Amino acid sequence: MSNIGLIIEEKAADIGNFLVGRLLPFREKRAVGPFVFIDHMGPSELKDYQNLDVPPHPHIGLSTLTYLLEGSIFHRDSIGSAVEIKPGAVNWMTAGKGVVHSERTPEYLRHSDKRLHGFQIWVGLPKHLEQTEPTFHHIEADEIPVWEEDGVQYKLIAGEAFGRKSAVPVHSKLFFIEIKTKEAKKISIGKDLYGEAAMYVLDGTVTTEGNSYGSKQLMIAKDTKLCEFEMSENGTVYLFGGEPFDEERFIFWNFVNSDKELLDQAKVNWNDQNHDAFPLVLGDETEYVPLPKAILNRK
Repeated sequence: MSNIGLIIEEKAADIGNFLVGRLLPFREKRAVGPFVFIDHMGPSELKDYQNLDVPPHPHIGLSTLTYLLEGSIFHRDSIGSAVEIKPGAVNWMTAGKGVVHSERTPEYLRHSDKRLHGFQIWVGLPKHLEQTEPTFHHIEADEIPVWEEDGVQYKLIAGEAFGRKSAVPVHSKLFFIEIKTKEAKKISIGKDLYGEAAMYVLDGTVTTEGNSYGSKQLMIAKDTKLCEFEMSENGTVYLFGGEPFDEERFIFWNFVNSDKELLDQAKVNWNDQNHDAFPLVLGDETEYVPLPKAILNRK
């Protein structure tokens, strides 16, 4: 009996002037562990006149995780953070009761050709932290645990697994793992995982129970403890997962919460540009992403 419970094909989603591959949420699977939203950005070749520009936009009730494989993004937020994220580092922003941030191509790259490739992820917060004060942490690449076993390279980008813990200050039990191979290898790591698990194939192929899966697919395991597969040479996969929450998480636009009333209030606050609820982003005050009209009255 197959341990693959669901295969999600990456589907295109527009985030403004940039097209991304959306993996979660999916109609048959709204979350994997505490992960409620996963976008795969790129890889994209941007010309000297093309830039990533996501103006200030709000969040509540979640943490955002940005992890780049190529390129650079400059992050600003309403807490006062202003930092460039480069490949291998992690931006971890906890929205709590409300935060606003922008993501743009850094000034020094705006007039040259460049590439952009990475993941943007939303992680739900435990119920008791959904209304917490917003925080931001930038974790450099050399602070992320990386190790090699039997010719396979592992990186624990966030969370805990394999008896190791990432420096990313997560709020619940989860894991976000990168696995790379140079030669074809059999991987058996179910005993090191917990909760729910999904695997995204970036490069190469993965074979499990006689079936092969290529890139741009997210596979969700029925039983995390049975996580065993073969990776092709020059393969790269990402594992996301962890302990799911007891309560359902609802998503409306950029807002995540277990309480629909808080979502409704956030919609009104952003639509009215209530700067007590959603302060301005220092250094990026002139633009913002308006609330889609279709979202305002949706219940």
